[in-house]
Amino acid sequence: MGNIEHNPTLTQVADAFLSHLPPEERGKIQAEVSKFVRWLGSSRQVKDISPVDVASYGEQIIPSAVKPLRSFLTYIRKKGFSSINLAPHLRAKKTSSKTATIWQGGQAQVTLTAQGYAKLEKELASLKSQRSRVIEEIQKAAADKDFRDNAPLAAAREQKAHLEGRIQGLEATLNLARIMGEDQDISRAKFGDTVVLSDLSSGKEFSYTLVDPREANPAKGKLSVASPLGKAILDKEKGQTVEVVAPAGTFRCRIENIMALSTEGEVGPQ
Repeated sequence: MGNIEHNPTLTQVADAFLSHLPPEERGKIQAEVSKFVRWLGSSRQVKDISPVDVASYGEQIIPSAVKPLRSFLTYIRKKGFSSINLAPHLRAKKTSSKTATIWQGGQAQVTLTAQGYAKLEKELASLKSQRSRVIEEIQKAAADKDFRDNAPLAAAREQKAHLEGRIQGLEATLNLARIMGEDQDISRAKFGDTVVLSDLSSGKEFSYTLVDPREANPAKGKLSVASPLGKAILDKEKGQTVEVVAPAGTFRCRIENIMALSTEGEVGPQ
């Protein structure tokens, strides 16, 4: 394991994994691995990454990202950094033609928590600020009359296109968003509730807040209602056992508590 410590972080293992790849292969994989690490938390210890984390990330990616990330997850298992084979749990979300049609028509409504809505608004403002700076960079780069090899201009234009795409996506989401109201009915787990679970195989307890896929981030306790575990938890009662069947086996847990989210965004047992 080289100089990697006994309980390494994701960043440390990712650096070790990438350093052993041939240069031509490293360039293709590095971007996807870096995004994966940032999403899960760069300072998180690898031993704390769960199949739920990996499966939820799969909800956010396109099919082409699966292969490089599975090779990274396989490396983690082979090196003994995780006792779980995480690779089989990574599957990209498949979008049906019906779903694609709804999105193209702009008719899909989004339900967000108040915190989630505010976070997207903040990101949108930041992206618009970045766009202004990039436009200035384009203008400066365009002042160079030699367009034959103007790398700064090409890079700035590419960045602007990326920002425009993200800005348009955020604006569409915010325009269609419905902010979740207060609902104190906690007889069954629902969107916005925080659910305390216990892993029946290890006895370990953990909690997740059920959110829209756009807010999902298991590393921060935000579980997509579209994920396998999210679907299994929805509409279940306290004390019930839920099962999630994955390629690597069946994950079983019990619902220990259900907590409602108030309109101020505070969670508390009822």
